[in-house]
Amino acid sequence: MVVMAGTIAFCALAVDDSPPAQAFFVREQPLPPGPRITPFLQYQAEQAWSEDNDRIKAWDAIQNERELLKTQSELRQKLLQMIGGLPEVKTDLRARVTGRIQMDGFTIEKLIFQSLPGVYVTALVYVPDDHSRKHPAVLVPAGHAADGKFHYQALSQRLVGRGYVVISWDPLGQGERSQFWDAAAGKSHYNLICGEHAVMGNLAYLAGANLARWEIWDGIRAVDYLLTRPDVDGERISITGTSGGGTQAALIAALDQRIKVAVPSCYISALPMRISNRIFADPDSDPEQDLFGMISNGVDHPGLLLLMYPRPVLVAAAVLDFFPIEGTRKTVREVRRLYERFAHGDRIALAEGYHAHQFSSENQEAALDFLDHFNQMPVGHGLPPAKELAGKTLQCTETGQVMLDYNDAKSLMSVIQEYYDEHKAESTRSLAKGYYGDRYNGVKDWKVSEYASVPAGREQITWESVGIWSSGGVSIDRYMLHHSELLEMPLLHIHKSAADKRTVLLWFSESGKATAADWPEIKKYIDEGYDIVSFDFRGLGENRMPYTAVSPDDPALGALDFDHAYVNSISGVLASHVYNSLLIGRPYFLQMIEDAEIAGRFAHEKLGAKAAAVTAPGDGYTLASAIAETLPGIKLLPKSDARVLKWSEIVEQKRETWPIQYLLPSGAYVH
Repeated sequence: MVVMAGTIAFCALAVDDSPPAQAFFVREQPLPPGPRITPFLQYQAEQAWSEDNDRIKAWDAIQNERELLKTQSELRQKLLQMIGGLPEVKTDLRARVTGRIQMDGFTIEKLIFQSLPGVYVTALVYVPDDHSRKHPAVLVPAGHAADGKFHYQALSQRLVGRGYVVISWDPLGQGERSQFWDAAAGKSHYNLICGEHAVMGNLAYLAGANLARWEIWDGIRAVDYLLTRPDVDGERISITGTSGGGTQAALIAALDQRIKVAVPSCYISALPMRISNRIFADPDSDPEQDLFGMISNGVDHPGLLLLMYPRPVLVAAAVLDFFPIEGTRKTVREVRRLYERFAHGDRIALAEGYHAHQFSSENQEAALDFLDHFNQMPVGHGLPPAKELAGKTLQCTETGQVMLDYNDAKSLMSVIQEYYDEHKAESTRSLAKGYYGDRYNGVKDWKVSEYASVPAGREQITWESVGIWSSGGVSIDRYMLHHSELLEMPLLHIHKSAADKRTVLLWFSESGKATAADWPEIKKYIDEGYDIVSFDFRGLGENRMPYTAVSPDDPALGALDFDHAYVNSISGVLASHVYNSLLIGRPYFLQMIEDAEIAGRFAHEKLGAKAAAVTAPGDGYTLASAIAETLPGIKLLPKSDARVLKWSEIVEQKRETWPIQYLLPSGAYVH
């Protein structure tokens, strides 16, 4: 780290003149542009690996199958809790076939069913022409493709060619199930790959659930539908999918024991590795893949696979995937040890292809052979060519969108609001209780000392004085704080040069510490008798990674100016940090409160002044209010032009976008 040194003096300036821009910077030079492992990203990865080690220790202690099944039961309960549970009632599917297409040796049925009242699922069912016997069935949840189920015709045709009844459906926000369709423009307000998932998923977090809840439910109801068919053998139901379909395959199989064989493709890895690479390789927001506490609860991808024990599972992987192959190998190796320990080693396998993110021909063939073996089917050979049809030919709805076809169709945003309404009477939460819970780092007792050119300890703050600007009786003292072993905090102490120690006001904007543009407001508080302590939160201000994460699905997002691209909730660096924080069990919003407590601790121990007040302009006022509500002895200074953003209002109003840094799971229940 390179910081400023010395004193900047501009004695010729009048007291009302603004300080120069450089007086507000702590680093002498900004971080070089481009992707980099910042201290914050490294901190998140280290936290994840530490939690992963705890899981491994717990698994190593498993001595017998009874203990394994107990662990499995605990994992299942944790998974259910992380997604907000599943619906308690299976309502009428109201399934109907809207058309049939005869192909060579099989028929494609166009199916629409309701997984919940008003939640319409569009699906294609591939049925062998041989009606002399019951057939095994395979679910093929669609991965991240704008055209949803249409994209997986080849895989579905190859499966039906081997004698399976196949059902492939559109996930929420894809294909014929856009939740934000603009009929006049003929397109979604967001991209139909991950964009709609981000909007729905972020709202679901606030309501204490996860988008995965409803994706899993669609799959469970697809199984229910298959069991109504006389041509399906209900004892031989399998699932396979790739990318987002691999996510669904793993989650659905983990929670539905009726699925006997699972083949997730291009998803299984190790989440600490995803924390390290997602910004650079796959920055799109995908809340259904980021369950709150997924690593800290000891689940991660190994836990999903263990929930399938002792059922057969093949993991298909791509060596050049953005889901790191080293994580895939590590995860399969750990779960295989448990399968082997209890004489089921032949039921778990890994197929690797040397290619990028795709369900390649070689992996598909391995998947089909695996399915054939465990479904007692004649093992086929090779992959016959598929005759793919145009999307409109396979369209299940008249208009191409369920939200246009059905007057009673419910947007998932409304379903999330209903979920919140059902739970709000029984679930009220305290922000302070959440902050000071079992993941509180004990900042109030941390030691504060001068920086000695070595990393700070885990429970230590070391400060480094890096320069002073002074003019007209006002000084801006600049510090770099080091804490939590890896993290840095640029901090300003703005005060009257000759005054006695005064009450400290914590001041920041939604972007971090004060800048030259904020001087008129800062000077107002100085004149009112406050010392100002202003600081950059982890991941904001001078702690930002100077890199624009370009979405492969929506390149226009990468064309935004840096400031807006960085905080974009559909695909951005800050969003990736926010989701990483969820995985390790400490929401970013609470970490920002922790940064305020660290700044206050420094002020008390080094400056000899107590932080007694906090305020912020614009969107920062919501965080200021939360700090005052959480940290004892700090009051909120009111601002006539500011208002607190309420999580409950976001859910009730079904707001689509809001500052991503304010994502707090179950925040809608905080009062």
